[in-house]
Amino acid sequence: MIRQTLLTIGAAVILGAPWSSADAGPAPVPKTMLAAAFDRGGGPEVLSIHRMPVPKPNAGEVLIAVHATGVNVWEAAYRQHAGNDAHFPVVLGSDGSGTIAGIGTGVSGFKVGDEVYARSGGFYAEYTTARAEDVAHLPKGIGLTEAGILAISGLSALQGVDDVLQLRAGETLLIHGAAGAVGALAVQFAKLRGARVLATASSEEGMALVSRLGADAVVNGRTGDIAAAAQRLAPHGFDAVLGLAGGDALERCIDAVRQDGRGRVAYLTGIEPLPKPRLWIRMTLYSFISGTQEFTRLNEAAEQAKLQVPIAAQYSLADAVEAHKRLEAGHLLGKIVLRVH
Repeated sequence: MIRQTLLTIGAAVILGAPWSSADAGPAPVPKTMLAAAFDRGGGPEVLSIHRMPVPKPNAGEVLIAVHATGVNVWEAAYRQHAGNDAHFPVVLGSDGSGTIAGIGTGVSGFKVGDEVYARSGGFYAEYTTARAEDVAHLPKGIGLTEAGILAISGLSALQGVDDVLQLRAGETLLIHGAAGAVGALAVQFAKLRGARVLATASSEEGMALVSRLGADAVVNGRTGDIAAAAQRLAPHGFDAVLGLAGGDALERCIDAVRQDGRGRVAYLTGIEPLPKPRLWIRMTLYSFISGTQEFTRLNEAAEQAKLQVPIAAQYSLADAVEAHKRLEAGHLLGKIVLRVH
C-alpha cells in the first residue's frame, strides 16, 4: 500500500484540473515553485532543487503552502529503487503541515489562511494538494513544525493502541522501538488510556526520552534483559505488545505476552523481519487509516494527552540530501523535519 501511494507522488505535483484564481483568496499563489525532487533512482545525492508548476486543487482538494514535512524511511527506499513506472521528476513527502492557499470545488470546513496538517504526497515542495478528508486543523498545543511530522506517525500510534490492540485502563503494554516517532507518540497515547507501559529503546538517549514521555519502565532493546524487565512490570504476562522494530528483540518481547488467549500483538507494516506466529496470541499486521473521522480522533487524543511530538533534526528544503543522509544513518529520536517555509 505504501508503494502504491509513493508511485502517485510525482504525478500529483504536476497534474490538476482547472481552477479559479478566486479560490486562492487574498494570498497570491505563484505559477511555479521550488521542490526537492529526483530524476532517477539512487542515493541521497540524486535529490536536487527543481522549479516546477504549482499544482492546482481538483474538486474535493485543497492547496497547501507547505511549512514542514517529515522525512520517512519508505521515502528513502523508494528514492533508491524507483522503478520504470515512476513519473520523473518525483517529489517525495507523504505528510506535512502548512497553510491553506487554495480550495477546490466541493470543499467545506476550510478557508484560505487556515493552518493545517495532512497526509498526501509531494510535500518536499513549496506547495502541494491534498484531499480535504486527509487534512485537519492543528490540534491545540501543536505548532506547525511539530504538525509536519504528526499525521502518519500519529495515526499509526493511536490506531495501534486503540483499534488494533484495544488497550484498556489498567492493562500492560510493551512498546518495542519506542524512541522513534510512532513509538514516542504511542507511549503518550497508552498512558492517556490508563495503561502501564514498558518501553524499549536502543540507546541511553532514547531510554531517557521515553521515560520523560511517561513510560513506567524502560529497557535497552539491544543490550538489556527484556525478560527480566517484563517480569518486574507484568509478572503474569503483558496484555499487549506494539512492535515497531523487528528481529530477535521483538521475539523476546512477544515471549513476555500472556498465553491465555487474551494477549495480542500489533506490528506495523514495514518492519523486518516479521515476527513468528504464536499460539494463543492474536497477532496483527497493520497500517494506518486516514480520513476525517480519524483525524478528529487524533486531534482529540493529542489535546487530551498534551502531546509532545519529538523532532530528531531539522533541515531546510535545500538540504534534503543531508536530511536523507541523516535518515540512513539511523538511531533517530523521533522524526526528521524538512522546513519548507
